[in-house]
Amino acid sequence: MRKETQRDRLLMRWGAAKSAAGRASGMVEIKLPLKEEQISAQTFSFRVKKEKLAEAELFDGHYLLRSNLSDKEPEWLWKLYMLLVQIEAVFRCFKNDLGIRPIYHQNDARVEAHIFVCFQAYCLWVTLQQRLRLLAPGLTPRQALEQLAGVQMLDIQIPTTDGRLLQLTRHTQPDTAVQLLLQRLGKSLPEQPPPKLITPEKMEIPQGAL
Repeated sequence: MRKETQRDRLLMRWGAAKSAAGRASGMVEIKLPLKEEQISAQTFSFRVKKEKLAEAELFDGHYLLRSNLSDKEPEWLWKLYMLLVQIEAVFRCFKNDLGIRPIYHQNDARVEAHIFVCFQAYCLWVTLQQRLRLLAPGLTPRQALEQLAGVQMLDIQIPTTDGRLLQLTRHTQPDTAVQLLLQRLGKSLPEQPPPKLITPEKMEIPQGAL
């Protein structure tokens, strides 16, 4: 196995720095040592491309939109563009977070029902997003739902000596992060309901349950 060299470590660090810098890395010209060369001032150097930096600074803080609607006010064009950005975000939410696709239904009515349910879910998603923006800024709906997913509801069924079932409906104890989130949203988990006695005919015991 080849021993790791100083050049290998340099290349890994340069790769990490380039990834972190993103497109800004294109403003730096770097000279790396060849495979068998040692690291020195002659084999390793870098410089800032001042012409590219000056060009970037020229447009820094400005967003340019090109449109054939020359008779419209710039403010109106900007609002129209931002509306387009919001619509694109809606489609991304439908496809990624709400999983509107793939659709396996063969019946038109079922396809429409599928889309309608996704639309209702999106309405709830936006409502949660707005509440988080006011009450828990910095937290996205996806992050909030992932935290709340830790709370589970379950039915515990215990057979009694007279042939009936003692059913206990319980939710798990939320952790500190979930408790804080519920507190910020002004919500609380429901009280644990009292146990119920039912006959076996009214509820099938899940496979593997005690």
